[in-house]
Amino acid sequence: MAMNQVWGLLVVLVFFNGCFIEEQRHTCAQAQIPRSKKLMNASVVSRPEVVKIGSILTFDSTIGKIGKIALEAAVEDVNSDPTVLNGTKLELTVHDSNSSGFVGIMEALQFMESESVALIGPESSALTHMISYVVKELKIPLLSFTATDPTLSSLQYPFFIRTTHSDLFQMAAIADIIDYYEWREIVAIYIDDDHGRNGITSLADQIAFKRSKISYKAPINPDATREDIRDVLLQVSFKESRVLVVHTCTNRGLDILDVAQELKMMDSGYVWITTDWLSTVIDINSPLPKKSIAAMQGVITLRSYIKDSQLKRKFITKWENSTKLGLSTYSMYAYDTIWLLARALDDFFHQGGNISFSKGPQMKDSQGTFLNLDSLSVFNGGKILLKNILGVQMNGTTGPIEFTSDKNLVFPAFEVINVIGTGFRTVGYWSNSSRLSTSPPETLNTNLTNQSSSSELLYSVIWPGQTVIKPRGWFYPQNGKQLKIGVPVRVSFQDFVEEVKGTDRYVGYSIDVFIAAVKLLPYAAPYTFYSYGDGHKNPAYTDLVSLVYDAAVGDIAIISNRTQMADFTQPYIESGLVVVAPVRRVSSGTWAFFRPFTAELWCVIGICFLVVGAVVWILEHRRNDEFRGTPRQQVVTTLWFSFSTLYFSHKQNMTSSLSRFVLILWLFVVLIISSSYTASLTSILTVQKLSSPIEGIDSLKSSKDRIGYQESSFVRNYLVEEIGISENRLVPLNLPEDYEKALNDGPQNGGVVAIVDERPYIELFLSTRCQFSIVGQDFTKNGWGFAFQRDSPLAIDISNAILKLSETGELQNIHNKWLLRSACSSQGAEFSVDRLELKRFKGLFFIIGLACFLALFVYLVLIIYQYTKHKPDLSESPGTTPGRLQTFISFIDEKEDSLNIRSKKRLRQTSSFRSNRDIVSLNGYRSNRKESSSIAPECSEHGD
Repeated sequence: MAMNQVWGLLVVLVFFNGCFIEEQRHTCAQAQIPRSKKLMNASVVSRPEVVKIGSILTFDSTIGKIGKIALEAAVEDVNSDPTVLNGTKLELTVHDSNSSGFVGIMEALQFMESESVALIGPESSALTHMISYVVKELKIPLLSFTATDPTLSSLQYPFFIRTTHSDLFQMAAIADIIDYYEWREIVAIYIDDDHGRNGITSLADQIAFKRSKISYKAPINPDATREDIRDVLLQVSFKESRVLVVHTCTNRGLDILDVAQELKMMDSGYVWITTDWLSTVIDINSPLPKKSIAAMQGVITLRSYIKDSQLKRKFITKWENSTKLGLSTYSMYAYDTIWLLARALDDFFHQGGNISFSKGPQMKDSQGTFLNLDSLSVFNGGKILLKNILGVQMNGTTGPIEFTSDKNLVFPAFEVINVIGTGFRTVGYWSNSSRLSTSPPETLNTNLTNQSSSSELLYSVIWPGQTVIKPRGWFYPQNGKQLKIGVPVRVSFQDFVEEVKGTDRYVGYSIDVFIAAVKLLPYAAPYTFYSYGDGHKNPAYTDLVSLVYDAAVGDIAIISNRTQMADFTQPYIESGLVVVAPVRRVSSGTWAFFRPFTAELWCVIGICFLVVGAVVWILEHRRNDEFRGTPRQQVVTTLWFSFSTLYFSHKQNMTSSLSRFVLILWLFVVLIISSSYTASLTSILTVQKLSSPIEGIDSLKSSKDRIGYQESSFVRNYLVEEIGISENRLVPLNLPEDYEKALNDGPQNGGVVAIVDERPYIELFLSTRCQFSIVGQDFTKNGWGFAFQRDSPLAIDISNAILKLSETGELQNIHNKWLLRSACSSQGAEFSVDRLELKRFKGLFFIIGLACFLALFVYLVLIIYQYTKHKPDLSESPGTTPGRLQTFISFIDEKEDSLNIRSKKRLRQTSSFRSNRDIVSLNGYRSNRKESSSIAPECSEHGD
C-alpha cells in the first residue's frame, strides 16, 4: 500500500477515534492530566519505575498463541532479574488483531497514546508494512519476530527491526536444494499478500543465479476457501513441472497439502518443498491428526537451526512447565526479543536517556494547526533507543544475537527436514557461510578442515510415494494433449527423413533416432508428426525451427541463429560443411620422385645444404688441412662435404667443437627430412591417388568459377556472409542427380566446379559416385539435433536418451541401417594428400639456422680476441703497408699453426731483445763505475 493511502486510512481512523474522544471528553480530560504529569516526571527521572511496551498478535493463530506465552515469560524473567534494568520494570500490553488490518492499525494507534517506547509485532508482514509508516513518524522502534518479508529490511522502514531471519535466507536455502537435485523449473504456490509475493520474488532471484526459473506462479487468495484452493491446484496439476514450492502461513498450509492429497498430487513423481511454516505447525501442534500427517509424507521443509546451549535447555524446561503447546523456534525468537529490548533500554538509561514525548511538526495540517491527532506523540529518545537495539550483542536462547549493517541477524542457518511417518528427520543443514551440508553449521564454521569434498550435501530423502529415487521434477501433463512435432518433407536425400505416401508416418535415419530416444523416456510423451514443406523442394529449416511447434525433428543442423529460436538436444550425428569436386586418378610418372616436396621446400633444403657447408668451412678453415688449399679445392671440398651429409657419408674430420655442434644438429635435420621424403615417396609410388584442381574452401574462394549448394539450406548465407563468396557464383541444386550433372558438366558447360554441403549428405551422395570426392578439410564443425521450444525440459531428457543410445551402440546400428554404403570401398583409392610444404619443417630450419648463427657469433668473438692479442706487426711487412681490413682478412685466412709459430718466434725475439738491452745496461754501469774510481784519487790529491 502506498504511503499516502496508508496515511489517508490513518486520518480516517483517527477522525473516528477523535469523535469517540469528544463523546467521552470528561474521561479524556481526566486521562490527560496524569499524562502531562507523567511527561514532566519522565523528563526528570532518568530511570522510571515502569517502561511500557506493547505487542500486537493474532491470538487464534498458531504463532500468536506461542508468541504471547513467550513474550509474557520473557517479561517475567526480565523483571525478576535486578541486574538487567536496575529496578525498572517492563509493562507489556498484548492486543489481539483478530487477523484484521483495521483492528491492527487501531491498536497500534492506541499503543501510541499510551506512551509505549516500543512495539512488538504484528504477526503479519502485510500489517507490518502499514504500521511501519506510523512508527517511522512517531520514532518508536517496531520489533517483529514473525514478519519475514525481505522488503521490510529496506531503508523505507528505518524503525523496523526483524528479530528473526529474513525469508531471503530461506529462499537461498531452497534455491540451493533445487540446484543440488538439478531441477530447472519449479511451480510456486503462495498466499497472495505482501509476505507471499515478496518471498516468491526473492526465490525467483535466488534460483535465477542457479540457472533455474519459476515456470508457473499459483497465487491463492488470503480468504480462499477449500474450493478456491482446489481450483488453483488443478491448474498446477496441468503444468509440466512437478517441483512445487509452498510459501504460505501456518493456518492455510495444511489446507493446501490436504487438497493436494485429494487430487493425487502427493504421489510418486512430485516434489513438495515448503518454507518453515510446516515445521512450525509440526513443532507446535504435535501430534497432528492422521489426515494431516498423510498429506505431508515426503515433504521437504525448513526450520531455523538453533544449536544446543544451556540457555536453550533452561527455556525448554520452563516452556514445558508452562504450556502443553509444543516449542517452536518462533517461541525462542519472541523470548529473545524481550531480552534484546531490555538490554537496549538498559544502555539507553546508562547514556542518560529519559522517556519523554512531544508533538511533532508532522501532526499539523497545511495551515499549521494540529490535526485530530493530538492523542499521538513522538518519542524523543526513539532514535537513540533504535541505535542501542541495533548495537546489542548478547547470547540468547537462539544463540548469538547481533545485527549486521543491513539490520539482519547474524549467522542465518536452517535445518533441512524430511517429513516421514508420524515425525520427521533432519537430512542436512544450510547456512549462509557453508551452504548445504550434512554437518551442523557451527562444526563447519569453527573447523574449516571438516568440510567434506564429497558431492553428497544432503542425506537420502524419502520422497512422496514412499520412494528413495530422486524424482525427475518434470512430467508431460496427462491431460490428453500430444506433442506437435514438425517434420520437413524432403525431396532429396530421403534416407534421413521420408514421408510414407498416403499415411501420416515418417521413416528415415533421423526419425528412427527420435523414436528410439522417446522410448527411453521414463514417462509417456505422446506426439503427432506434422508435415512441413510443399513436397516439390526441400523446406527452409530455419523457418521450421521458428514455427510454434512443440518440437522439430529431422536433419536439422545446429547453427547459431537457430539456437536463438529454440533449444536443441545433444547432436546425434556429427556434421560440417565440406567441398566435393570431380577427381582424376594420379599415376606415378617419370618425375614422381620430385612430388613429395613442394618447389619451395626443395629450394630451402638446397640453400640449407650450402649454408651449412659454408659455416663448417668457416669454422674448420684455420685449423683443418682438409678445408684448405686452392680456392677451387676448397669449393669442391665444401660442396662435397655438404651434400654427402645427406647420406651420412662425409669423411672429413671435424677439429672444431663449434663445427661438431653444427654438424650434429644438421644431421638430425637431414634425418627428419630424408625420412619424410621416403615415407611420402613410398605412398606416391604404391597407393592409387586421386587429384583435383580444387584443394579446399580456400582455393574455391580464390577462383571465379560457379559453386553449387543444396537449395533452401543455410549454406548459401554462410558462403556469402562468412566466406565472402559472391552470390552470382552460387547455383542452387535440389536432387543428387542435379549434383552429379552439374559436377560432370563443369563450369565451362554451365555446371559447377564444386559443391559445398553438409558432410552427411555428401557422404551419402558419394557412396555410389566414385568419380567425385571430398577435397580439403571440413571448414565448419557442428551437428544435427532435434529442436524444442525454449526452456522445454524435453530437450534435456531427449539429450540424455541420445547419449544412452550412443553408449549402448543402438545409435550406430541405426546409422548402419540407413547410411552405410560400400559401392566405392573396394577400389581402395585415396584422395591425393597435400605435398609436404615448408611450413611443416619451419621448426627444423629454425633450429639449424639458430645453431649456425650462434656458432659463427662465438667464432667471430674468438677471432677478434686472437687478433687483438696476436695481430701482426705492420712494420714487418715489406713493401706497401696493407690496410686494417686486409690485415684482418689475412689473419683469418692464416692457418692457426702458423699463427702459433709466429707468436712463439715473436716471443723469442722479444726475450732476446730484452736480454741484449740488459747486457748493454750492465756494461754501461760498469764503465761508469770505473770512471768514477779513476776520478776519485785526483779529487783527493787536489783536496790535500
